[in-house]
Amino acid sequence: MKIAADQIDINCPEPEIYNRLLSLDGKHILELGCGSAEITRNIATAGEDRTITALEVDEIAHQKNLQVSDLPNVTFGLSGAQDIPLDDNSVDVVFMFKSLHHVPLELMDTAMHEIKRVLKPGGLAYISEPVFAGDFNEILRLFHDEQKVREAAFNTVKKAVDDGLFELIEEVFFNSPMRFENFAEFENNTIKATHSHHRLDDALYQKVKQRFEQHIGDDGANFLMPIRVDLLKA
Repeated sequence: MKIAADQIDINCPEPEIYNRLLSLDGKHILELGCGSAEITRNIATAGEDRTITALEVDEIAHQKNLQVSDLPNVTFGLSGAQDIPLDDNSVDVVFMFKSLHHVPLELMDTAMHEIKRVLKPGGLAYISEPVFAGDFNEILRLFHDEQKVREAAFNTVKKAVDDGLFELIEEVFFNSPMRFENFAEFENNTIKATHSHHRLDDALYQKVKQRFEQHIGDDGANFLMPIRVDLLKA
C-alpha cells in the first residue's frame, strides 16, 4: 500500500471507479459521511434492488437529507463511522467517500472495527481519500491543511490490513474532475461548508481568492483532484 502515486493516468468521475470495482444490485449498502447525498442519489438510482443506509454527522446536512422524498430505498441517519447503528453482519458494501480523514484521529481505528462488525463475511469496504497533492489542494491548504489527518487516515487503513482485520483487494489512484462556476461557488461549497468552521481574516481571504481565480477560464475553474481508493474485504 502507498499513500500516493508517482503518476496517475486515469482521469474520470468517481462512479466509473466504484462501478468497475463493485457489483451493487441486490445489495445492502452503507455510506458513511453521505454529506449532501449527491453520491447517495447516484448509487440509489443507477441500478436495481439496492437498499442504502446513508449516515452523516453534520446535523445541518442531515436535516436537509431528511427532506429528500424521492429515494424510497435510502434511509438517512445521524451517526459517525465510529458508532454505526446497524446489526452485526448486516451490510454487503460500505462506502466512505473522502470521509475517513474527517473522523476524529482517536476514533479512526474504532471506525474500521465498526465497519468490519457490520459487514457480512466477505463483504467489501470501498474507502476513497484525497491525496495531499494537486492545484486544488494547494488552495485548500491555505486555510485548511489536511496533511496530518489524511496521513492518519491512510495509516489507519494500512494498519487494518496489516493486522488482518481486512484483506486488501485493490488499490486504485485516479484524478477526479472538479469544476466551479466561479469563486462564489467555491466559497459557498468549500469555505462555508457546514461540516467545517473556517474563519479567514481579510488578508487570507484575498489570498485564497486570488489563488483560486488564477484557475478560472472560459468554462469556470477546473481541477483534477488525485484520489486513492482502497478496496477491502472483510
